[in-house]
Amino acid sequence: MAIFAKSNVPQFSMDVYQNEYLPEGGREVNAIVTVTATGGGTVGSAIAAPVYTAGGRPSAAVAIMVDCSGSMDYPPTKMRNARDATAAAVDTLRDGTHFAVIGGTHVAQEVYPGGGRLAVADAATREQAKRALRRLSAGGGTAIGTWLRLADRLLSSADVTIRHGILLTDGRNEHESPEDLRAALEACAGRFTCDARGVGTDWEVKEVTGIASALLGTADIVADPAGLAADFTRMMETAMGKEVADVALRVWTPVGTTIRYVKQVAPTVADLTGRRTEAGPRAGDYPTGSWGDESRDYHLCVEVPAAGLGQEMLAARVSLVVPQPDGSVHNLGAQGLVRAVWTDDMAASTSINPQVAHYTGQAELAQAIQQGLDLRKAGDFDGATAKLGRAVQLANVSGNADTAKLLAKVVDVVDAATGTVRLKTRVAEADEMTLETRSTKTVRVKK
Repeated sequence: MAIFAKSNVPQFSMDVYQNEYLPEGGREVNAIVTVTATGGGTVGSAIAAPVYTAGGRPSAAVAIMVDCSGSMDYPPTKMRNARDATAAAVDTLRDGTHFAVIGGTHVAQEVYPGGGRLAVADAATREQAKRALRRLSAGGGTAIGTWLRLADRLLSSADVTIRHGILLTDGRNEHESPEDLRAALEACAGRFTCDARGVGTDWEVKEVTGIASALLGTADIVADPAGLAADFTRMMETAMGKEVADVALRVWTPVGTTIRYVKQVAPTVADLTGRRTEAGPRAGDYPTGSWGDESRDYHLCVEVPAAGLGQEMLAARVSLVVPQPDGSVHNLGAQGLVRAVWTDDMAASTSINPQVAHYTGQAELAQAIQQGLDLRKAGDFDGATAKLGRAVQLANVSGNADTAKLLAKVVDVVDAATGTVRLKTRVAEADEMTLETRSTKTVRVKK
């Protein structure tokens, strides 16, 4: 049920950064679209969220999926840290939040509250959940798709605004096929968001990052299980800060114009191109998930029809919408225009917008890291050196200090400016996995 009343929800704004000038015959237009949500604004029009709590915050449902496979007992501290981390996350739930805890092995089990339902967070249910967590023990295999499907069933039972999952695993998804996991992700996509974490070093990076990517959440490594409680607390605090769900970037283009790609480029790189759903004549929606008080950047690349010198056109119109179950949409009020102007001014048409250049480099940085690590694993050390050297160079140019530090644990940097590096002969597995997991994290343009 939609409400139509004044409520404290984020107000959205949009800025477009581009060089709109094209040379004669030029057809490719690039733009960085910055979307910013500032929380706490009072809005008097229809709100696209279903239900608000008494405190004025949107209602939420959270499912915490904890790996309970046999490997979680090696060492025994891993299971204990997972229990403590889940308890910390439960403590972070605000009153009124619907929640459940799922134990994941080769099957999914309801740890709390059970009976195919969700509990509502208050002092009593938080304490009951923590008591139930003490009974968690390790044993069995790993079939993550079953965990996600149970989470979906539980989360969909609540009439709430925000549906979110937190998933922890320490191993590879060995007890179901990749096709089963992929089918589960396709079934859950758009129904809830999910943050995924790998603990230790025996899990598969591409599985965990693939889950987060499909469900529009975050992925990270917690190499030392002792860090789980702090990480779970941060994740839950972020989830509790979300106020508008299912926001889509709607892109309209005129006749003859083709969208080459739409990518999120900050705070992480994520290609949204293949997730488009049609939204009327020449318009498509690209999902961005749930929003709180935050800012994200998107790279839009379109191909326009050729035009003569002096002509100009609207290449794309970008807006923010929340599709409604009845097929209607709620427009969040932010809009940006992408233009194309043909000129014979060589200086104007060859100038690269700083934001576009920066994020093109950040996307290349993420790709270079992933390719370099894959080549290293395949034994192509020359190829790996070239790719990781390029990554060092790009991290240096863009000021991505965090990624530069991670790269320095995998390669010896001879000259960052030229990307001259040597592969380290011995690399800690945790360091390599951390670099791979965090390779898509970006930094914004230096002011």
